[in-house]
Amino acid sequence: MSNILTVSELTQSVKALLEAEFPFVWVRGQVSNLARPASGHVYFTLTDGEAALSVVWFKSSQRSAEPVQQGADRVNPLTGEIEEAEGDTALTGSGLEDGMEVLCAGRLNVYEPRGQYQLVAELVQAQGVGDLALAFEALKRKLAAKGYFDEDRKLELERDPRRVAVITSKSGAAIRDFLRIAATRGTGAEIRIYPTLVQGDRAPAQIAAALDLVDGEGWAEVAVLIRGGGSLEDLWAYNTEEVADAIFRARLPVITGVGHEPDVTIADFVADRRAATPSHAAQELWPRRETLAQKVDSLDLGLNRAYAGWLSAKAKDFEHLRKALVWLSPRRRVERMEDRLSALMSRLDGAGLDRYFGCAERAVRLAERLGRAFGPHRLDGLEAAVDGLAHRLDKAGQRLPEGLGQRLTVLETALRGLDPEGPLTRGYALVRVTGTGEFLRDPRRVTEGAALDITVRDGKVGAVVTSARHKDE
Repeated sequence: MSNILTVSELTQSVKALLEAEFPFVWVRGQVSNLARPASGHVYFTLTDGEAALSVVWFKSSQRSAEPVQQGADRVNPLTGEIEEAEGDTALTGSGLEDGMEVLCAGRLNVYEPRGQYQLVAELVQAQGVGDLALAFEALKRKLAAKGYFDEDRKLELERDPRRVAVITSKSGAAIRDFLRIAATRGTGAEIRIYPTLVQGDRAPAQIAAALDLVDGEGWAEVAVLIRGGGSLEDLWAYNTEEVADAIFRARLPVITGVGHEPDVTIADFVADRRAATPSHAAQELWPRRETLAQKVDSLDLGLNRAYAGWLSAKAKDFEHLRKALVWLSPRRRVERMEDRLSALMSRLDGAGLDRYFGCAERAVRLAERLGRAFGPHRLDGLEAAVDGLAHRLDKAGQRLPEGLGQRLTVLETALRGLDPEGPLTRGYALVRVTGTGEFLRDPRRVTEGAALDITVRDGKVGAVVTSARHKDE
């Protein structure tokens, strides 16, 4: 059974699809059904005779209607850019009338309570700018065909760069906003400003020349093109092939932050990264310092855990090796041999006593048999002989442990002579090959440059073989 959607779910799906597909559009048509409520917002319908489109123009997006003198310049209160009054075709909310032919720029969205899609206008201009829009689309198609917009040619943008070149007007609000954001983010960077015009006939050549200069110097890690918002004519310098060519041939990453969020220029399509505004460009370059601090804390905790685990594993390995060394050490071997010798001596003492008493008892029995066999005189003589034998046996029994003791002393002395660390007290040394632990007995077992561990009485010394010769050589 297919999935059944609620009205809200379907509307939200359509809204997400529509707004993703048309983030910014230009629409030409005639104004009708114009309404200006007390809120200051403007609502109207844009039609071409065959179809109609609802448009909402919020008060915050409408330009000021303050009068200016003929030929004078004015400062855009939203962007801080200097704008020429002459030839300005952007309309205000109060200047819009039913029946006017206009060109609207904005984004599509869906008004969910009515399930109706509409255009949220960011700029409304008189029909005269239609030629610029056509020129924009023509250049866009031309550069797209030449591969200027291909994603596979775009460079990866460095995160938290240390050297940044900014190409913009040195007095506009754009550079102030960029520097203000940059001062609060990242780990610190050096920023060089390359001042240029950002609008007018001379602006494209200056912007392209500045970008070529930055690219040729090789100092910067990233180049930034920024300016505040304005009309289509104001932003036209960034819709020229001259600037697009400069971005395309640049060997370092280029990020653009031109105009407001809905403003899209040819430079944005060619650049390696497009930011919605100058402030957003700074946010794209440098991470929040709180995020960096949290990342450092996370890395510190991970490092501490890894170190503790490594230390615990090494401690276990050390304990295992210590036990193995204790069992295999010469001292432990001597102790085991001494224990065995003590046991043998105890058994030997017991065997000697058993043999002595056994012989004495046998002698008594023999004496009794002899007395009975040969009489008193014979018995006296035999008794004297037995006493002599008993005395000799007693002496022999005493000499036997003494002989065994002397032999034990000789064995103990020989055993001490076999202790590999014994000669160290007389100035000798034990030489092992580093890595294998093998005792060095033949100089042909090593080569020049081999590392050696030399054990002396009070410690160890490391050495490197500089020459090795056999005694027969």
